[in-house]
Amino acid sequence: MQDSTADKTGDALKAQRFQMLEDIARELAGPVVFPTYFDAAFRLRKELQNPELPVARMATIVSLEPLVASKLMQLAGSVLYSPDGTPPRNLQTAIGRLGVELVKTTALAIAMNQLLRSKDVVLFSELTRTLWEHTLKTAAAARVLARAHTRINPDEALLAGLVHDLGAFYMLYRVAQYPELRARPDTVRHLIIQWHEGVGVSLLSALGMPESIVDATIDHDQPRLLQETVRTLGEILYVANILAGAESGWIPADSPEQVQQEASLRAQYAALLPDVEADTRVMQSVFS
Repeated sequence: MQDSTADKTGDALKAQRFQMLEDIARELAGPVVFPTYFDAAFRLRKELQNPELPVARMATIVSLEPLVASKLMQLAGSVLYSPDGTPPRNLQTAIGRLGVELVKTTALAIAMNQLLRSKDVVLFSELTRTLWEHTLKTAAAARVLARAHTRINPDEALLAGLVHDLGAFYMLYRVAQYPELRARPDTVRHLIIQWHEGVGVSLLSALGMPESIVDATIDHDQPRLLQETVRTLGEILYVANILAGAESGWIPADSPEQVQQEASLRAQYAALLPDVEADTRVMQSVFS
């Protein structure tokens, strides 16, 4: 009799990989199951959907999530949202300074960081560290690009940068539930590189993220032709992803042409890199 606990290899391992992908596809077709801290972030986003909700009521709702509340206070007092360094007097002041969309983004960022720090994903610590650094730097770069070159809301661009690799986060969470895959980090990395974009788009749609954000993440790692400067949220995200990839990229370029284009874009937007680095450091201090 075959030992059901034996490590899978060859065709059996391939079957295990396809089983995971099938499981993910089935989950994305129905209610998506995340760890409880993600549930808290999505619940908070839902409760804050009402545009007529008074700031005082928002503060009461947010105060029920102490970690989110403390991070909002820290973010509102950072140089990103308080250039003179004036700290917010209270949570209500912080929310008024940041705006409701950034409150929801902060809750999501905290949940994503908690997922990468969970015991189920600790085996992939090198990949999770690189992925998190890349995520924060992409979000910072998207915010800086939107502010410098477009009329797109910088905080919308920041949210797009934050969630652009959410599919990779989700796949790491699901891989951790398959023992044979947990033991093969290189296989896991290959699977995530290959499938995270499609999984991410489906996941963001299933979670009810704004259509503009979902559309911007489509094919964000795939080479494309650009005009003289970024104009759309998708173009912002594409360039931000490349600017973040210089030191913290987790997906290598796969052709000489792609390497050349990425180098050209980094040179074109080199003047923005000091601001990107500064914003990244602030985001790391707040969210990591």
